[in-house]
Amino acid sequence: MVDYSVNGAAMQFARQLIDDGNVVLDSSWSDVRPTPAAENTFIERDGWAAYGRWHLGLRDGAHEQTKERFGFPFGDFVNLHRSGLIACVDRAGEWHHQAIEDAAHQLLALIDDPSGT
Repeated sequence: MVDYSVNGAAMQFARQLIDDGNVVLDSSWSDVRPTPAAENTFIERDGWAAYGRWHLGLRDGAHEQTKERFGFPFGDFVNLHRSGLIACVDRAGEWHHQAIEDAAHQLLALIDDPSGT
């Protein structure tokens, strides 16, 4: 099984997107998730570090500058999508990546109850 660790830079970036209000609450992830062509365009324009910030997971042992390195995307390179985080929870649960699932739940909690109550 492939192992993933939580991408701390993505967590920080996602929190900033939430704080700034760059969140789409109601979308269909399958409709808004970036296509491979959109990913390539983004990487060419903004680089691998920027691309990585949009992914909650870092694949252990994968080369730094490959798409294989990054997993569990949550946004469209402009906004964080609540549906993207839900997809992260579902996939992480299915693949038994508890740390990724917990990270996505933390971000959903910030969206669903920003006051923390």
